[in-house]
Amino acid sequence: VLPYGFLQLTFDNKSSKPVRLSQQLDKAVTTNYKPVANHQYNIEYEKKKKEDGKRARADKQQVLDMLFSAFEKHQYYNIKDLVDITKQPVIYLKEILREIGIYNVKGTHKNTWELKPEYRHYQGEEKSD
Repeated sequence: VLPYGFLQLTFDNKSSKPVRLSQQLDKAVTTNYKPVANHQYNIEYEKKKKEDGKRARADKQQVLDMLFSAFEKHQYYNIKDLVDITKQPVIYLKEILREIGIYNVKGTHKNTWELKPEYRHYQGEEKSD
C-alpha cells in the first residue's frame, strides 16, 4: 500500500498536465470544403417541381373514379398518398373526400381517410331489391 502523500503527489502531477496539446503543422491543411450556394439535390428537386407545375383541378367525376379505384386496393389512406395518386390540390381533394369519406381521428388508423359505408364495394355487385 502506497502512502497517502505519494498518491496525492502523483494525482497533482497528472492534473497539472494539460489534456489537449497544440502541435505545429508542417504544411497547410488543404481539405477545407468550399461553401456551395445550391446543392445538387436541391437543384434536381426544383427542376422536378417546375416540370410538374401547379396541380390543376380535374373533373370531379374523374377524381371520384381515381379515389374509388384507390380505395378498392386499400381501405385506409392518408391525405398525402391520395394527393400523390390523384395529382389534385389538397383543398379540392378534401372537399370531395368529405362527401364520400370518413376521416379517422382516433384508433389504429389515426389521421386516415376511408370510404363511407354506402360507397364501399363500389365496383362489386350492385344490391338487387
